[in-house]
Formats: sequence, C-alpha cells, structure tokens
Amino acid sequence: MGVLSALEPAKVFQFFEEICSIPHGSGNVEQISNYLVDFAKERGLKYRQDEKYNVVIWKDGSKGYEDSEPVILQGHMDMVAVKTADCPKDMEKDGLDLEVNGDLISAKGTSLGGDDGIAVAYSLAILDDPDMPHPPLEVIITTDEEIGMLGAAYMDVSDIKGHLFLNMDSEDEGIFTVSCAGGATVTCKFPYERENVQAAVMRVSLDGFSGGHSGVEIDKGRANANVVMGRLLYSVMNDVRLISINGGEKDNAIALSCQVEIAVPADKAEEVKNKMQETFAIVAEEYKVTDPNAALHVEAGDADKADGTAQSTDVQALTAKDTAVVIQALLHMPYGIQRMNPEIEGLVQTSLNLGILRTNETSVDLSYAVRSASEHEKQFLIDKMDALAVLLGGITEISGPYPGWEYRADSRLRDVLVDTYRELYGNDPVVEGIHAGLECGLFASKMGDIDAVSLGPQMEGIHTVNEVLSISSVQRTWELVTKALAALK
Repeated sequence: MGVLSALEPAKVFQFFEEICSIPHGSGNVEQISNYLVDFAKERGLKYRQDEKYNVVIWKDGSKGYEDSEPVILQGHMDMVAVKTADCPKDMEKDGLDLEVNGDLISAKGTSLGGDDGIAVAYSLAILDDPDMPHPPLEVIITTDEEIGMLGAAYMDVSDIKGHLFLNMDSEDEGIFTVSCAGGATVTCKFPYERENVQAAVMRVSLDGFSGGHSGVEIDKGRANANVVMGRLLYSVMNDVRLISINGGEKDNAIALSCQVEIAVPADKAEEVKNKMQETFAIVAEEYKVTDPNAALHVEAGDADKADGTAQSTDVQALTAKDTAVVIQALLHMPYGIQRMNPEIEGLVQTSLNLGILRTNETSVDLSYAVRSASEHEKQFLIDKMDALAVLLGGITEISGPYPGWEYRADSRLRDVLVDTYRELYGNDPVVEGIHAGLECGLFASKMGDIDAVSLGPQMEGIHTVNEVLSISSVQRTWELVTKALAALK
C-alpha cells in the first residue's frame, strides 16, 4: 500500500507516488523518461523519446471525439531536488519519502516536486483511462525546465498536430495564465585601463534593500542597490576614480547590495563622503516605504591622519575617462518597467533589471535580465541598450534568450476552461499574464499560432524543502481538466 493510496483521484495519486519513487532532479532525467516510455509501451500508445529525453505520447480521441481538434497536454518531468542539511538521502539515486498531513502532501527532508510531477500524473491518469471522453491527445513531457527550459528549447515539434495547448505548470488554483514574458540576459561590457594616482581609498557599500524577483516584484517600485550606487557616484563623479564596483548576485534578482572602492583626493575625502550621504538621504526618503532598511556605509581609508583627514597612498584606479563611462552607463542605461501590457490590466509588458555588476580584469560588466511579452519590444529594448553601450565605448553580449507568449484575444481553450470553472464553482477564475517565463513561450515560437492556457493545483513553497501540495486542490483541478476535455468535442 502506498502512502497516497487512500487519496482521490486514485489514479492521479498512484502515478504521482510512482513518479516520486524515481529520482528526477534536473539533469538526472533518464530514468523518469524511460518510465514514461514504458508506460506508453505497456498500453500500446504511440510515443517518441528524443536525445534529451523529452517524451511525447499520443492517444486517439475517445468514441465520438475521433475527429475533434487535438488537445496538447504539457508539463515537465524534472524537479528542483533540494534537501535539508541533515537529510541522508542521495537525490541522484533515491526516491522521495512522502507524508500526508491533513490536506497537504510533502516529502520528508526534501522538496516534493509537485512542480511539475503533478502535471505528469494528471497526463498519465488521463491516458490510462479507457472510458474518459476526450479529443485526440498529444502529451508532451519535457526535461530540464527548471534549469533553463532546455528540453523544450531542443525539442522537435514537427509531428505535433494540435494547437490547443494546456500547460499544467502553474501552482495557484483558480488562476489561468494566458501570457508570459520572454527574455534574455544582456551584459554590457565597458573596457577600462588603470593608472597610478595619489589618493585616499574610500570604501562605500549599500545593503538592506528589499530586493525580490525581477519578474514578480519589478512592479513593486523597489530600489535596486546597483542603480542607487550609480546615482551616488554621479553626485561625486568629478572628484573620484573607480577602483572596483560589485553588486548583486543574479541577473533576475533585484540587487540587495552593492560595494565600491573609489580613489579620492585626500583633501576632498570628507566632502565626497558628505555629498554621498546627502544624496543617499534623498534616495532613502524616496524609497522609505519599499526599502525601509536600506543603508549606506562609508569608510574613508585604512589609515587616517591625526587631524582627521584621509591618508593618501599609491592607488591603481580606472582612468578619469573610464570612470566616467561606467558611472554614465549606470546613470543612463534604461531600468525597470518600460511598458505595461495594453490588454491585461496591471501586467508588466516589458522591463529590465540590473542584477549583477562586476569589475573583471579588463572590463566592468553590467548584466541585465530583459523581459517582455512582445518579441519586438524585447528586441527594441536590447537594441537601445546596445546603441548606448557602443556610444559609451562598450559592447553587449546576449545569452540565454527565450521567447515570450503573447496574449490571445480570441481563445477557444480559455473560453471552455472559464465556462467549465464557472459551472463547477459558481464564480470566475482569475485570468492573467505573468512577467516571467513559461515553456508556452518556447512552444509558441516553434509552433506558431497556439491557443494556450496554463493552470495547476495549489502548491506552496515550491523549489524548497517546505514544498506542499493540496490534496483537495488536486481533486478539484482534476475535475476541471477532465470536464473541459469533454467539452472540447
């Protein structure tokens, strides 16, 4: 007897428990992929497995649905495999230890992988049912979604016939996602030369900012420590030379902190310090609601003179010209929300975030996460950044591009799902777009005119050891999906 054997819908939880017994962290998907192939073989279903272990399984429409428009069911087989420090489990080799607490399923000492194991379980339960009414089905289960949607990016879709596309990789019940942002990492690199100067070394740091995910929290009006540092440096640009500047940790995270070393004429050190503090006071007042704990720290040299003035020393600093270039780039590069979506109220359409700022051996690099639901707007923003970088004597490098998924005003799939939801629960679901990436964007770019919706049951704490999946929500979402399939005759 399995841990989940008493739960309904029984087939869904049976397959979910089987999936959880197989290690399937990102990059370790061969075994779970072969499990899906064996499932198809045992039931005589047509299937395809590619070199990246993506799997497609086909099933004909049920009686009366043979000529209906095909429906694509889509999710990913990999999970974010993390565990507590004291968990002895080898997540490359061991399955999960499931437990049930009231309405919640979790895994002892590890993440659960409801994202996106539940989509796979739903798909298998539908494919396994000989009596369920449904159109022809094309079930696409991709790999390595959690580390860059690598399976979807690789996948050949030339044998996929449908365009009604139900992605089951959302974790908020009652919310239908109908568009997502595409994006890329854009790194603006500004080469520099150093020269020896006689100056005091001043160390300046910013910390305590609220930060957040640049796709989810970019509309919260929070300050970015890297951008604020550029503002502080501009206020003293004529009196300082950069030695180094470093801030942020990830391009898709609003920077929490930034540190800079600057060379300052000894007799100007106190003036520079005061000016930066005055400028920061203005910034702190502007962001007192969103970033109440933001703080500035200024240390003027390692060895001060007895009279309190800073001590000069030989310093290898960026030239005045190259210092100005970096500060001007921090000041003038676009940042934050560029446009709101004209069709979905409250949704960010296009934005960028300066997530990482680094001084390397030959250049100062500014790395941005650029996002947009419009490919044209995304490219125009990248072009603007490139033009400004070139004007300042730098270059841009683009990495990790992924396409967006634009809102579709006329959607049969969305209409059927909304009507079914309303019939089941007596109210309307939330229909929204997100300013982050989903595999729908990649498939839309490959397949053209798809009619897509993303949904899923309620989960909390995904990608962490606190991940939980709601049992009752799995039941309700199962009912929604199966009734909608029956309505798509």
